[in-house]
Amino acid sequence: MNLSNFSFEIPKSLIAFYPSLIRSQCRLMIIDGCTGKINHKYFLNIINEINSGDLIIFNNTEVIPARLYGCKESGGKVEVLLEKILNNNNILAYLKSSNPVKINSNLFFGIYHEIKGSIISYNKPFYEIKFNNNKISSLHIFNKYGYIPLPPYIKRKNLRLDETLYQTVYKKNLGSIAAPTAGLHFDIPLLQELFKKGVNIGFITLHVGSGTFQPVKTIQIEQHVMHSEWVSVSSDLINKIKICKNNGGRIIAVGTTTLRALESAYHSTSWNNIENYSTNTNIFIYPGYKHNVVDALITNFHFPESTLIMLVSSFLGYRNTINAYREAVEKKYRFFSYGDAMYITYNKLAPYEKI
Repeated sequence: MNLSNFSFEIPKSLIAFYPSLIRSQCRLMIIDGCTGKINHKYFLNIINEINSGDLIIFNNTEVIPARLYGCKESGGKVEVLLEKILNNNNILAYLKSSNPVKINSNLFFGIYHEIKGSIISYNKPFYEIKFNNNKISSLHIFNKYGYIPLPPYIKRKNLRLDETLYQTVYKKNLGSIAAPTAGLHFDIPLLQELFKKGVNIGFITLHVGSGTFQPVKTIQIEQHVMHSEWVSVSSDLINKIKICKNNGGRIIAVGTTTLRALESAYHSTSWNNIENYSTNTNIFIYPGYKHNVVDALITNFHFPESTLIMLVSSFLGYRNTINAYREAVEKKYRFFSYGDAMYITYNKLAPYEKI
């Protein structure tokens, strides 16, 4: 399957550079996977799409303030984007500076350059950095000096509202460098309405890595190697999913990260044995994939040629997806992380669709 199948233009005017101040009042496109029929609502109307007895599953990861600004020994500016905390003092990160950073050189952070980090190694595209202060952990340094890592296409300074609105209201487990953006549309009143309606609620954890922003570079998408991310699905949730399905309820995933986590767990021995599933996953879901767990998906409008739109196409069907994106452009929906949302039901014929 060619990468060009997922290429299309998004007018810059439709890219959301700022969040909605009221989370649940963004727009919502509802798409029936079987018929392709589209309805236009607001996100708070999603309560009408979810039934008592259904199980809605969220990703409760919390975004680390993963972007650090500092300087090199020469005084030149440097930007650090965390990829992974290796231990108390060492991290893997992307570095951005006007000139290449040398191995064994030092970086300085903080108002008075009180935090020093040494470049240990470089294994493209990541640098290993060791912070030379045993009294302060790597995580503490990012929490104290870091900034919320807005997506790279949002070229503006962080605002106070980003600190709140680029996190879900149900965040719990610190570890992501990007938000599970479908969950940003849920606020406390909406969650309370779901609870009152008798909807069951569950959580997985998948720590989103920087690879979510990396483009697919292979002409044939099947040759793309997916980045690895840490995921945890509890035995309790696996049991709840099985009970829900046995009782005729539906599984509704909030976000592509949640769907990937559930499919990863499904293909493990943990699923049949009803055991905790905690590991790294690099599952790549694209058209032709047969989904096993999720009946409906809540997601945002994603970048052309991204692994995210490929996953959506595998779930909704390629033609349904392209039609939905065309209509989203025509109806001036807001795109990407801070944009509007879609609620889609599974198209069981999607795995057999010829593209």
